[in-house]
Formats: sequence, C-alpha cells, structure tokens
Amino acid sequence: MSRQAFLSRLFSISLLFCILPAASWAKQEPLPVFVSILPQKYFVERIGGEKVKVSVMVAPGRSPETYEPTPRQMAELSRARLYFTIGVPFESVWMKRLAANNPHLKLIDSSQGIPLLPLPAHHHHHHDEQGHHSSGDGRNSGFHDPHVWTSPANAKIIAANILTAFREALPAHKEEFTVNYERLVADLELLEKEIGARLAPLKNRRFLVFHPSWGYFASDFGLEQIAIESGGKEPGARALAALIERAKRENIRVVFVQEQFSRTAAGTVAAAIGGRVAAVDPLAEDYFANLRRVAEVFAEAMRQP
Repeated sequence: MSRQAFLSRLFSISLLFCILPAASWAKQEPLPVFVSILPQKYFVERIGGEKVKVSVMVAPGRSPETYEPTPRQMAELSRARLYFTIGVPFESVWMKRLAANNPHLKLIDSSQGIPLLPLPAHHHHHHDEQGHHSSGDGRNSGFHDPHVWTSPANAKIIAANILTAFREALPAHKEEFTVNYERLVADLELLEKEIGARLAPLKNRRFLVFHPSWGYFASDFGLEQIAIESGGKEPGARALAALIERAKRENIRVVFVQEQFSRTAAGTVAAAIGGRVAAVDPLAEDYFANLRRVAEVFAEAMRQP
C-alpha cells in the first residue's frame, strides 16, 4: 500500500471514530413530543421517562376552549416527532394546520377507544364545518364531552395509546415503556379504589359546576354534575333562577369553578343558595394529587349537614 493510500485510509478511519460518538449521542437524545394539556404531560412522562421530552400546548391558567398556539410553539413543533391529541376544542381548529405545516409530525389520538359522553343540553364547543366536535385527527365525536382524562378508567386507555405510540417510535426501548405503563396502570387502579371508597358513603350525589368538566369523573363514581354554563355562555335570568331553585331543593351548597372561566355566575348562584364557591382544576398536571383533592372537596361539599 502506498503512503498516500495509507494516509487516506487512516484519515477515513479517524473521521469514522469522530462521527460515531456524535451519532451515538444523537440516538440518546429524548424524543421530542407535544401534548395539548398538562394531564397528558404527566401520563407521557410516566411512560416515556427520560426517553422523551414533552412540550405542552395549553399553558397553566389558559383554556383549551379558545387557545391558539404561540409563534414559539409553532417553531418548536417543527422539531417534534409525535403529537398526542386528546379531543379538546382548539384541536379541531389547529391540528389540520399543524399537520400540514409539519408533514413529519405524527398525530396520535390518545383518547381513541374511550366511550364518549354527550355534553349537557345546549352545551357545545367549537365545531368543524359539519357542526361536530373533532379531535383534529379524523375522529368526529358529535357534541360530546371532551374531558375524558378526568376518569381514572379512561386514563388507563389513554396510557395504552401512549404506550403503543412509543413502542412504535422507539422499539429499542419498548420493554422499558411497558414496565412504566404497567406501573402507571397499577397506580390508577389503586386511585380508583381509593376515590370510590371515599365517595361511596355519600347520599347526596349531585354537585353543581360552572363549566361541565367532571362528567367522566362523575360517571366513574356514580355522581351527577349539574352545569351552570349553557352553550358556552352564562345562563339567562330564567335559567339562572331555575338552577337556584333546583340547588335549594336538592340541598346543594357549593358551586365548583375552575380558574380558566369567569366566576360571576357561580358567585351569583352561591350567594342565592347561601353557599360558597370552590375551585377544582381538571387541567392540573399532578394527576393523582389533583384527583385525590377533587374527591375530597366533592365529598365535603356533598356531605349532608
């Protein structure tokens, strides 16, 4: 071998060793993932662990009803590999646009397989061209309640959808993802039992909310939510009077609100029934701590004097 050929080969080998560590490092980079709301972030991180980096579209204190992505988020989406939808209203407007602008981005409906509940009468979210609520990835659900994650039973289905997506995206780590998923499901089953036991003794099983976010939670545990909001708007005088009369008749003394919505109508009802307003947040990130707290405040509110 000539000296020139030897030096050329040596250079090639040296270059290969320089490239390999960089390639190896790149493979260890967390998978960039987007979700719509904070509870999804909790589920994704429990299953994906250090193998994923999660960005949340709807920031704390913002409402998925009217949210619009920021320019910074639009830029970050260009680097994301997966987007987990959940069926919240802003998705029906934005998901098609985001998919068109980011053809490499895979949309996954994390609520796929969940039986959807109808919204309370006259309560409709943003609609697509046919007047249906859509998750933005082809799943039309009619006028259905999008707050599926408030049910621990539904959370197990969401977790299974996340697991499937990660096993396909990063097959080398599928066993790790499966172990994480199984631990999450075990925790969710314990949470179901804990909340069920906490709420089981209640005789009055109705609660009053401004925005109907707790239908799936109520369905899981044999409760009934009564919503003040109608059609995305605060009620008129006649409807408000009817709500007040019903609350008095059924001995309801607490009106539940969440920070993303006005408290004006809730405060009016609470004053009229001699009750109070209490905050519960379906969008809190710490899923387990939040649902335990919700169960506790619901139990306290529905306990007969």
